[in-house]
Amino acid sequence: MNGEHGVNPSPNRLVGTTAEQNAAAGPPAVPVPGRGASPVPGGGLGTGVPRSALRTLTPREREVLSVLPSGEGNVAIARRLGIAERTVKAHLTSITRKLGLRSRVEAALLSAEWADELRADRADADRT
Repeated sequence: MNGEHGVNPSPNRLVGTTAEQNAAAGPPAVPVPGRGASPVPGGGLGTGVPRSALRTLTPREREVLSVLPSGEGNVAIARRLGIAERTVKAHLTSITRKLGLRSRVEAALLSAEWADELRADRADADRT
């Protein structure tokens, strides 16, 4: 890509301009973990969902939530967990409703953030 007068701008100039533009634009509309997202007391990185909300989910819902960050579709999740695809959809609907989330993507991000709690939860369930 050519800059002014057909000369390629230096990478430093591009980075500087981008940083200046970002600073002028203010914080992003959606917090991104590790990029200016502010922790919420007792909750996650700007999601507004307290970790205590995990207690509102059934063990199976927590299990479905725990595999979301893998990026698999409903059919693959169903096979992995030995349940029907329709059941996965029902659990995802319930999870997003109970946690006040707007999408599966928000649920996957939250799941990645809460991975330690979800792993501990599964270990506890496996022991009983």
